Amino acid sequence: MIPKTLTSRVGELLEAEADAIDKVVTQLEPEQIERALMLLAECQQKIVVIGVGKSGIIAQKIAATICSIGMVAIALHPGDALHGDLGVVQEGDVGLVLSASGESDEIITLLPHLKRRSIPIIAIVGNLDSTLARQADVVINATIDREICPLNLAPTASTTVALALGDALVMTLMEVKQVKPEDFAINHPAGRLGKRLTVKVGDLMHNDAEHPTLSPQASWLDVLNAITRGGMGAVNIVDKTGRLVGLVTDGDLRRWMQKTNPAELEMLTAQTIMTSHPVVISPDTLAYEALQLMENRPSQISVLPVIDRDGKCLGLVRLHDIVRYGL
Repeated sequence: MIPKTLTSRVGELLEAEADAIDKVVTQLEPEQIERALMLLAECQQKIVVIGVGKSGIIAQKIAATICSIGMVAIALHPGDALHGDLGVVQEGDVGLVLSASGESDEIITLLPHLKRRSIPIIAIVGNLDSTLARQADVVINATIDREICPLNLAPTASTTVALALGDALVMTLMEVKQVKPEDFAINHPAGRLGKRLTVKVGDLMHNDAEHPTLSPQASWLDVLNAITRGGMGAVNIVDKTGRLVGLVTDGDLRRWMQKTNPAELEMLTAQTIMTSHPVVISPDTLAYEALQLMENRPSQISVLPVIDRDGKCLGLVRLHDIVRYGL
């Protein structure tokens, strides 16, 4: 049985890590941040992110985040670099080096070899009086009061701070480089994120070749048959030029039949039943935006007519199809 005093300790330690990030914010020097961003944004080749131990793991994450915004980055372990992998580093690269102490043997040994290749070094370092801080071109102060480890030994607050600083730098780079959602999507083609950024309505819609359309003069029985045949729960109503003029859903049809005198059913037409000027969408709209449009309203929409710029009817897209695709 875990004592309640220890379970509440988790929240206290989270607050301690958050406090460490807050403290680092007050330590930031605008000139150093500006220089770091300039070096990163103007990098002609790739950004080489370097760290040892737990800092090496953080380096891998930062490098992956840089790649995700369309820049080239690698995570390089200094031990591997000193045994041949240094060949991947070339003039025009920028080094982003992470170290809590600034005195890791592998990093200190590697620094002269980076300098020899004219690699500018940005240090995210927790010791401003360290060898790394003295030899770096830009120093970002990541000093913390202590780790949240009870022994003040395990890298915890220091790695959290390094990760947060890396994220903040890269997200600012996104703004500097004016990365747009479509740019971001290019590097995220798989999974829910990729689908939300890449799949468009035109990829999921049922076009008019698959789904019947009717004229406003069509009878209620024609509407019923079209909805049944199309299997979409709705039918688009178009004029002689193919422009959308309305939409009839199976719900519309049921409601009108319920309130219409049986003797007058023969006079019931699509024009009477249809919703004029329905909510529509273009085939180039992201399917995720269509999903939001359908759901974020007082009454949900289960199907949307798809039209081109001239109002010509192209087909229908269903909420069911979007959800089933995994958005």
